[in-house]
Amino acid sequence: MAKNKSVLVCQQCGHNAQTWLGKCPSCGAWNSFVEERGEAAPARKAAVASRARPITEVAASDGSEVRLRIGIGELDRVLGGGLVTGSLTLVGGDPGVGKSTLLLATMDAFARRGIRVLYASAEESARQVRLRAERLGVMSDALYLLADTSLDAVSAAVDDVKPRVLVIDSVQTVHSPELDGVPGSLGQVREVASRAMAISKQKDVATFLVGHVTKEGNLAGPRTLEHMVDTVLYVEGDGSSALRVVRATKNRFGSTGEIGLFEMREEGLVEVPDASARLLQERLPGAPGTVVTCAMVGARPVLVEVQALVGQASPGNPARTVIGFDRGRLSMILAVLGRSGLHLGERDVFVSVAGGLRVDEPAADLAVALAIASSARGEPLPSDLVAFGEIGLVGEVRGVGQPALRLKEAERHGLRQAWVPASVASEGRMQVRGVRRVMEVLG
Repeated sequence: MAKNKSVLVCQQCGHNAQTWLGKCPSCGAWNSFVEERGEAAPARKAAVASRARPITEVAASDGSEVRLRIGIGELDRVLGGGLVTGSLTLVGGDPGVGKSTLLLATMDAFARRGIRVLYASAEESARQVRLRAERLGVMSDALYLLADTSLDAVSAAVDDVKPRVLVIDSVQTVHSPELDGVPGSLGQVREVASRAMAISKQKDVATFLVGHVTKEGNLAGPRTLEHMVDTVLYVEGDGSSALRVVRATKNRFGSTGEIGLFEMREEGLVEVPDASARLLQERLPGAPGTVVTCAMVGARPVLVEVQALVGQASPGNPARTVIGFDRGRLSMILAVLGRSGLHLGERDVFVSVAGGLRVDEPAADLAVALAIASSARGEPLPSDLVAFGEIGLVGEVRGVGQPALRLKEAERHGLRQAWVPASVASEGRMQVRGVRRVMEVLG
């Protein structure tokens, strides 16, 4: 008889300890140790190993599609052109952000083309999923639904239905009866992910795992979960905006620089094919402290509005609040502006990229500097202006990648002036002003 053994396991990294520890010595997490019971596994017969063969003898395709195009353009873009068969994709996001809604629409897009799909829900009953599906207009005989928390039931349903695409919603609520521990514990989450990977690879089923996000913004469960899957998608959004951004932080089959833009409506998540037009839709032209910049998101240019608000001088430490932009680069830009004659050391500075999009590339530096200067002086910038360029430590404006695409996108949306690095050549009918130093545009 195998003996039961109790161990203390860190729920963040999987470190084992003989006694309870307040802080994990491996990952540094506090109060993360949970007692788990495991049973020694019986000896198994050795499996017959696969025969190694030259790579030239391996068939690149068995006649089926290597990628399944979903039909939702924004999601196909993020995935790199479609869903790879046999892949395992982890979809994370805050509760209520729209993960289940997005995946139901994805399953419907497959089912309408006659591709058999299976949606396994462990958080809601079959009736609850059916009611949401009716509201979203998702009804197809090729879409199969299972409401069960048992991993064995999900595996049996896959054998019965034989789907091409599988959704497990969510990885924290499905459990394996063979293991001790509550759903969501380290052992259970690892087992669910491992079995889902086996289903994906052995049966050539593209699988989605839904995961929740903690208060720190990380996927709940062990960190090793993100290393086990092929693709990690995050659905981002806040309660103040209907916009949702789908971003890939890991993708073995494509780029991680692409994003998909969606809008939450009564009929569900609707893709936004023209991101620039949607992000500039609520812009207020003629207001001090605002300017448009063009950021490269993956392979496409996107116009976004940069807003800045400079408060009055006040005693104490001034506030430096940033949304959608790097705080370190803001500190550098403020230092450069100070050397250029615009001293803001005692004033509060707030910078935001409107619309919920995050701009990480340094090409937005010039736009941020212009917005701050405009707000500090109360002087609006031209409403048809686009500005981009990287600012160096001595105040020089450096060139950025793909300037022609950025100018073309700005001209397509009616912008007629551009303040850009001096190395950028004029494009189309726009009035292009080359800027060598920040002081040239501060006036």
